[in-house]
Amino acid sequence: MFHRVKRSVAALACLAMAASPALADQVEITTATGKANVTVTPKNLVVFDIGAVDNLNALGVQPAGVVNKMYVDYLDGVQSNAEVIGTLFEPDFEAINALEPELIIVGGRSSKQAKPLSELAPTIDMTPSASEVSQTLLAHLEAYGKVFNKQKEAAELTSKYNELLNEVKAAVKGKGKALFVLTNGPKVSVFGPGSRFGWFHDELEIEPAMAEIAVASHGEAISFEYIQKANPDWLLVMDRATAIGSDAENARQVLDNELVTSTTAWKKGQVIYLDPAATYIAQGGYQATTRIFEQLIEAFNK
Repeated sequence: MFHRVKRSVAALACLAMAASPALADQVEITTATGKANVTVTPKNLVVFDIGAVDNLNALGVQPAGVVNKMYVDYLDGVQSNAEVIGTLFEPDFEAINALEPELIIVGGRSSKQAKPLSELAPTIDMTPSASEVSQTLLAHLEAYGKVFNKQKEAAELTSKYNELLNEVKAAVKGKGKALFVLTNGPKVSVFGPGSRFGWFHDELEIEPAMAEIAVASHGEAISFEYIQKANPDWLLVMDRATAIGSDAENARQVLDNELVTSTTAWKKGQVIYLDPAATYIAQGGYQATTRIFEQLIEAFNK
């Protein structure tokens, strides 16, 4: 009799556990706003941040919903297999609600939508850090690996990332000073250490051509005379107009003038037009960042 009762109690306990989410069904991860408990392998995933889409794609995770335009060609397959859930700045709440997502990921430009989206489903902000690019990227891979049961894949990507990072550092060492400029049609801005694109100097250890550059979200506006005076050995160019599909003048057209062409970088053919989608759109993404690494390794090893 006692054994029958004991077995009945055990059976009821098992039923209770099955009826409610088990602790093992959630994992704790670090987000841009702190620690969060997230359901493992959430259904109907909705992702607004392009860098997050990049990371998830690298791990083999397909979202159910993404924004209407990502401007990243290597993610076209992701977009064609997902529902449109609005833009980076304007979510389509009706479309999202119809998907019944168990998790929504925002970040960067879409982070301001976290609060209203959280009313539809659990929402996490995975905005990448501008000052600790590698650390944040690898932490995000680890987090997604835990959430989507892709720990093995995340570990493999982490190993490959660190190999490429070390290769970049070796390639740029002792090769001269560089100036990072962003063109937006005819407008030109410069970014130095500690800025949005400062990680090229801070993490990759590329020596800056100018010691003092104002740290600002959109960079420090400069003239072509500034570039001539800086006379960098290398010119790292980010073309915003091309990145967002604008019809404005592209970087090659803007910089092809007698002031810029007089620099050491131009004369030696050491002007690197960085992959615009990888550098500007999919920031914080594994594929984006390693594409930049490979581009720099090839250029600096010539």
